[in-house]
Amino acid sequence: MDSSTRIEQALNAALARVETPAAPSKLASAMRYSVFPRGARVRPRLCLAAAAACGDDQPALTDAAAASIELLHCASLIHDDLPCFDDAPLRRGKPSVHVAYGERIAVLAGDALIVLAFEQLSYVACSPERLPHVMRIVGQSVGMPSGIAAGQAWECEPFCDLVEYHEQKTGALFSAATMLGAAAAGHDPEPWKVVGAKLGLAYQVADDLRDAASDEEELGKPIGRDAALGRPSAVRDLGIDGAMHRLETLVKEAIAGIPPCQGAGDLRALIMSEAKRLVPKRLAAAAA
Repeated sequence: MDSSTRIEQALNAALARVETPAAPSKLASAMRYSVFPRGARVRPRLCLAAAAACGDDQPALTDAAAASIELLHCASLIHDDLPCFDDAPLRRGKPSVHVAYGERIAVLAGDALIVLAFEQLSYVACSPERLPHVMRIVGQSVGMPSGIAAGQAWECEPFCDLVEYHEQKTGALFSAATMLGAAAAGHDPEPWKVVGAKLGLAYQVADDLRDAASDEEELGKPIGRDAALGRPSAVRDLGIDGAMHRLETLVKEAIAGIPPCQGAGDLRALIMSEAKRLVPKRLAAAAA
């Protein structure tokens, strides 16, 4: 089974557990709306790629871990788009959850997806010694002091370090993705942290570039939000050229950080493919 099919099946299975006759239908609908149709699924794909490089001997646990990280990502997008943060009307080319369902349901949908990320792991039959490691990685990626909640909170502070902000708001889930893949396959997750961390930083720099140099049709959401909201940004601090150089450096560091393994080549190819996809078309054409 290819990775995309594995991810979509795991996400559908997780959401099916909340879509019961006894559940509030509007909330259940908003949760599914936020997860489907699919985005790039970069984080769960990284999870599966890291697990494959480590042998992936318990694929059911890998699939559940991959689904968890994507559920957390979708929850973070709902919260990020809320009027109290970005006040973004579009996400993935369609109305944001708070626009489509109202702000109250959007808050609850994000909260419920975070809980579901943990709950669906409990249904997996796997080696019992592996699950605590997986649960801990998931928890650390979403909470305090270094998860995505902390990253979002830096936007509420009068000052923050750009790298620390990026490491938490975006890098946390990328680090978790590669670490979860290793942990699910029974390997030490720590050596895999740097791969996800560097790629997460690269992804955030690319997001800053797209916000500054892309257009709404390409991005699927409003552009220029960093400047409008005065948020920390690699483009603001480094300029377009400096941010592009930073992106290239981070991608190289992510690849260099891949631990020795049989699947290093496939993971390297995935990282390079993602790096090319993330660069705004206008900048990619100028660099060609």
